[in-house]
Amino acid sequence: MIQQFDKRNENIKVWIDGTLYHRNEAKISVFDSLSQGGDAVWEGLRVYDGKVFCLNEHLNRLLESAKSMAFEKIPELKSLKEAIFTTLKANNMFDDTHIRLTLTRGEKITSGMNPKLNQKGCTLIVLAEWKPAIYSGKKLKLVTANIRRNSPLCLDSKIHHNNLINNILAKIEANNAGVDDAIMLDLYGFVAETNATNIFMIKNGAVFTPFADACLPGITRGLIISLCIENNIPLIEKNISVTELYNADQVFTTGTMGELAQVIEIDKRQIKNKGEILDHLKKLFRKKTKLSGEKII
Repeated sequence: MIQQFDKRNENIKVWIDGTLYHRNEAKISVFDSLSQGGDAVWEGLRVYDGKVFCLNEHLNRLLESAKSMAFEKIPELKSLKEAIFTTLKANNMFDDTHIRLTLTRGEKITSGMNPKLNQKGCTLIVLAEWKPAIYSGKKLKLVTANIRRNSPLCLDSKIHHNNLINNILAKIEANNAGVDDAIMLDLYGFVAETNATNIFMIKNGAVFTPFADACLPGITRGLIISLCIENNIPLIEKNISVTELYNADQVFTTGTMGELAQVIEIDKRQIKNKGEILDHLKKLFRKKTKLSGEKII
């Protein structure tokens, strides 16, 4: 599945360090750490009915990632919110919008890997686009990738960093197989997540999801876990094999950009789609998006 260009985005304004630029003029320095090693952290956020959904959760994770990466002169929560709200209002975006929020280590005094070369502080980018949920109404087909998800032994996936080569290589495998996305396993052969989303399975009335050891513990993932607990739906985190996914009653993915999406095929095996739990969770999630979020001011 390839996203299509939305003409509503032809003249959007992008925030870069306190200034709004037309998309064609929105540029960062070639000395910025984002262009020299992908040295940045990011978040994807979604706007529903005039409110930014799970805003504090996303911003707190961004700040924790920046701290883990030893960024200096990190913006405060208040200034991050002001940048987001200013960008949304400048583009008249109050619904059906996805925000790509990026915080880089900043501009270097000369090219090189050493963070001591970054002496100006962080660079903040707010890219808001008209973008419906990318999997809206779509049923996904997946393939198991050969590339493994990063282990905390190598690089902790709880740092939401911009160096996405691990995921991109898996996505290339999905593209080559003619399917939507790829399932990534951990170093022990258990399911971690897909190249773009967290993954859940339903079996015999219970909801299962992999431990968040080799994957990003997504905001939407956490919300689904909470909704299960609040609504007395059995929820179990465990090591899950691909074989278990093949034989699940239902399988679905979760993420800010794609929300909840049903999986109908994995490695050419058809998923049963037995039961009503997934539809129930989708309704609970939709209700949450209507009732929650921080108003754009």
